Amino acid sequence: MKTHLLVDAYGRPLERSTLTEEVMGATLGGVRSPITGYPGDGLNPQRLSAILREADMGDPVRYMELAETVEERDLHYVGVLGTRRRSVAQLPFTVEPGDDSAEAERHAKLLRDWLQRDELQTDLFDVLDCIGKGYSGTEIIWDTSMGDWMPARLERRDPRWFRFADHDLTTPMRLDESGQKIPLEGGKFIWAQIAAKSGLPLRSGIARIVAWAWMFKAFTQRDWAIFTQTYGQPVRVGKWGTGASEADKATLFRAVANIAGDMAAIIPDSMQIEFVESGNVGAASSNYKERSDWLDMQVSKAVLGQTATTDAVTGGLGSGKEHRQVQEDIERSDASALAGILNRDLVRPFVQLNFGPQKVYPRIKIARPDEEDLAAFATAVTPFIDRGLPVAQSAIYARFGLAEPKAGEAILRASGGGNSAAGDGADPEDAKGTDDPGRKSEIKRKPGVFKRGKPVSGMETAARALQAAGGDIPEVDPVADLTRRMEDLAAPQMERLMGQIEGMVEVATSLEELREMLLAAFPDLDASGLARALAMGLLAAGLGGRAMVAEDE
Repeated sequence: MKTHLLVDAYGRPLERSTLTEEVMGATLGGVRSPITGYPGDGLNPQRLSAILREADMGDPVRYMELAETVEERDLHYVGVLGTRRRSVAQLPFTVEPGDDSAEAERHAKLLRDWLQRDELQTDLFDVLDCIGKGYSGTEIIWDTSMGDWMPARLERRDPRWFRFADHDLTTPMRLDESGQKIPLEGGKFIWAQIAAKSGLPLRSGIARIVAWAWMFKAFTQRDWAIFTQTYGQPVRVGKWGTGASEADKATLFRAVANIAGDMAAIIPDSMQIEFVESGNVGAASSNYKERSDWLDMQVSKAVLGQTATTDAVTGGLGSGKEHRQVQEDIERSDASALAGILNRDLVRPFVQLNFGPQKVYPRIKIARPDEEDLAAFATAVTPFIDRGLPVAQSAIYARFGLAEPKAGEAILRASGGGNSAAGDGADPEDAKGTDDPGRKSEIKRKPGVFKRGKPVSGMETAARALQAAGGDIPEVDPVADLTRRMEDLAAPQMERLMGQIEGMVEVATSLEELREMLLAAFPDLDASGLARALAMGLLAAGLGGRAMVAEDE
């Protein structure tokens, strides 16, 4: 019997004997210790440069400890980085078979069943730690107790426990029990790299860029705290009288000092304490806040590509929508990269261990479902239906997610009773509804015929149904028809204009801020399309009125 060698995407063999074992667990007294250092304490430019140079030479320990410290101490950074990681980790999964065969579908189904596990989102969040640090390694613990080879656990491994080959500083390796670098076992690790910039893994993480901003912001916050402590309270000046002894002076000094913390003191009648307020404190302290906010905005740009979804920024035409689109672009890129990583390091060994080597393998896709603008679709398709384009009702029901009504079910109809179906098979009951007084403002009865070649509207269809039933033909009210045409023409322009305003509403944190944004953006709001639509409507109304007068004369 011929046996096939199982290898991962890198050509490394899958050793079944080691796949079920935990090969990279923490050892408190060994080289893979969970205890970390804190190189961020007292960080200055010289120390930060030394830490980064160590990483460039292949020693990532202090750099990874610093990256962890920045996440723990910078509330803004951990917020935006967590947003980016969670936005991808919670996206829905789809699994596509390798081909159209039943066997490929069986492979895909087994993978789909495993992806239903409750811990998956947490596992993917850990895998996406590579966004901040440049790389992440997750150990797969395989289980065969139920007959199939299934990943029982995905264990995050500390990035300090990995190294890179000396010849290229790119090939990942791990530390064994003795601290020696050894290659990663095939089918045993999910090795993830999502680079913020091109280059070596140890130089491609966002943490390397953010570390500088965090250090400078720490300086600013330290100075701000000193300023607040020093100038946030008035200066106390004690005065003693003539002939005061040293003991009296010491008593007065203690009183002045205690007022700062205890806000209480007692002194003899012969002594005085004055409070000197320092002027323009607010303006001076705003410099610290502005610098901290500016650095936070740079971090937002580095992590999310924009600032509008995290920082309250007044102004910017339609900034909410455009900035959200930038964030979605990054989300799609991260999701595509994560899917590729899982297909390479998880799906391939998963299928090989259970079904043997394959020519093609199932593929995981991670993406946000496309959200169709149903209002725009309805606006676009309605004129075609009014002009006689045959459209299946089942297609409309499916597009809007509606169930087709069953026989005998109550059906919602338009107000006034007019709900004619487009086409030759108009409902006679709907046709009778044209006698409703509520519709006399739209049509009036008089004998006549329709000219060939004119566009057929829903109202004309109902009129033909009346004619077939032996009734008079209603004439279409030109005002109602012009109103409908104006709605169709102006709707896209209004939607585009309102989209810009809605973007400001999404970003604004108060009505006052929204007012400022509207006033700032008003000169740039493009209403030319709406103006053209209104001009065409007024022109058509004027010409129609002249034609009606000429006809009556």
